[in-house]
Formats: sequence, C-alpha cells, structure tokens
Amino acid sequence: MRNYIIKRILLSILILFFVSFIIYTLLRCLPSSYVETMAQQLSMAPGAKPYEEWLAQLKGQYGLDLPLIPGYLHQLSNLLTGNFGDSWKFTVPVVDKFASVIWISFIMGGIAFILELIIAIPLGVIAATKQYSKADYAISVFALAGISLPTFFFATLLKLVFSVKLGWFDLVGLTGRDFYQLDAVGQFFDMAHHLVLPIVTLVVVSVGSLMRYTRTNMLEVLNSDYIRTARAKGLSEKKVIYHHAFRNTLIPLVTIVGGSLPGLFSGALITETLFNIWGIGYTSYTAMTAGDIPFSMFYLLFIAVLTLAGNLISDILYAVVDPRVRIA
Repeated sequence: MRNYIIKRILLSILILFFVSFIIYTLLRCLPSSYVETMAQQLSMAPGAKPYEEWLAQLKGQYGLDLPLIPGYLHQLSNLLTGNFGDSWKFTVPVVDKFASVIWISFIMGGIAFILELIIAIPLGVIAATKQYSKADYAISVFALAGISLPTFFFATLLKLVFSVKLGWFDLVGLTGRDFYQLDAVGQFFDMAHHLVLPIVTLVVVSVGSLMRYTRTNMLEVLNSDYIRTARAKGLSEKKVIYHHAFRNTLIPLVTIVGGSLPGLFSGALITETLFNIWGIGYTSYTAMTAGDIPFSMFYLLFIAVLTLAGNLISDILYAVVDPRVRIA
C-alpha cells in the first residue's frame, strides 16, 4: 500500500506539471485581459501616456511580454517558491483572497453533500428493495424532478415563494442589514439563515442523480446469485439487504464520494451568483472574465490537486469497503 501511494503521488506530480502548462496556455489565450483593461483606463487619464506604452509597461511588469514557454517557466518558478502573486482583479495577494472566500463555499458544499448522502442513499435502497411499489414510483418521480430542474429555475422559484411572497428570507446576500450590530452568536445565526435557500437549491438539484445511482446498483446486487443463495439459506431479509447487498452497493458509491472532494471546494457558480454570495465559484468566475491570470491559475491548480487526491482516496477506500480488493 505504501509503495502504491508513493507511486501515485509521483505520478500526480507529473500530471500536475502538464496540467499547469495547459492551464497557463489557456489563460494566456483568454479574450479579455486585466492588463489591457488597466492600460486602457490609465491611458484615458489627462496627460497620460498612450495605450500602447501602458500596455507594454504592464506586460513587462507581469511577464506577459515573454514567449509562451519562458513565460510558463517564469510562472512555474514563482509557484514552486510559494510566490502566487497578487490578484489583478482584487488587488490583494492571491492566497489572502482565496482564503477569504473558500470557506463559505466549503460550508455550503459540505452541508449540501452530507444532506445529499443522508437523503439519497436510504431512499435509493428503499426504492430498490420495494421495486415497482408506490414508494418506488414516488422516489423515482422525486429523483427525476431533481435531475430535470435547472439550478437557475429552482433557485428563482425558491426566492419567489420564500423571499417575495412569504418574506421569510432575504433575496440575496450572506448577511442582513443589522449584521454588524449583532453579537457573535447572532451573526452566526444570521449567516446560517441566509444559507438556507442556497443549500436547499444545491441539495434538490443534486440528490436525484445519486438516488437513481444507488437504486440501480442496489437492484443489480439484489439480482446476484450470492443474494439468492443467502435467501435460500434462510437468512432474514433485513440481514440479506443491509449486511450483504448494501455493502457491495457501497463500492461504486465510493467513486462518487472520492470524486466529490473537488466539488466541496470548487464552489457553486450558478447558485452563488443567483444569491449574490461571494464564494470561490463566483469569485473565480469574476477573476477569469477579468483576465486575472494569477488568481485563476492558483484556483485551477488547487482543483487539479483535489481531483488527483480524490481519485487516490477512492482507490484506497475500495480496499476498505471490499476485502476482495487488494492494491498490490
């Protein structure tokens, strides 16, 4: 196991090298650029230098006047030394801006993911064990509705009902008007109150696919030969389902759990935008549209690292949930 993990880590470092080069190349090809926008603004000031001179000066300052390969190596050397630079869009160090917005997205994503597991897996098992019953049809309809609902439509519907009609929640934002007049406990509950609708949106639009996935895999396991053998030996239905069948259903679910690690930190762009919550998703989108190469590259590399780590965790968890799987 140790040699396998070391080998995977070394392979991941090699993959990150190529991923970082691809990301840098794509970011340099963005149609918009911060330096061009900034040069245009500076050139419009009274008595300022022409646009071309400002553009050349800013490109030299940020290393964009170098060709692609030398520019990438210059950027890579900064990354390896921990110098991630300043965000062009937000004019603060990249790490500071990232740290200020990542946790709100992680809290939203983490709570939504836990609720998704709590709701989807039990309902998926119930739908499989009671196939073609009223419960199965009801759960399937709910799952298909969640899969079919666009995020922007469902979020707008929630805002219309609970914010406009009932007035229970604010339309947008993470804090209320009197947030800074509240004590620490009051501020906590105020932020929690504003996160209810975004979290409900994330859960409803995501729970359906996991529910259907659980039901499909559970049905496949229940139709296996060893399950029929267990029933023929006289084991109780509860033990057959939850001791034998459900444990084997966990194997494909581990892939989803491991692959969900990047999603917990990547943010929910549409949801955060609709509710005007400055999480990492909304912030990274704003940075990319502004041509903010330092922040965008740091964010995308961070997601790449999490993706590789999630795949490694999935492989290790296979051996935990299934004794037949051994990593040699």
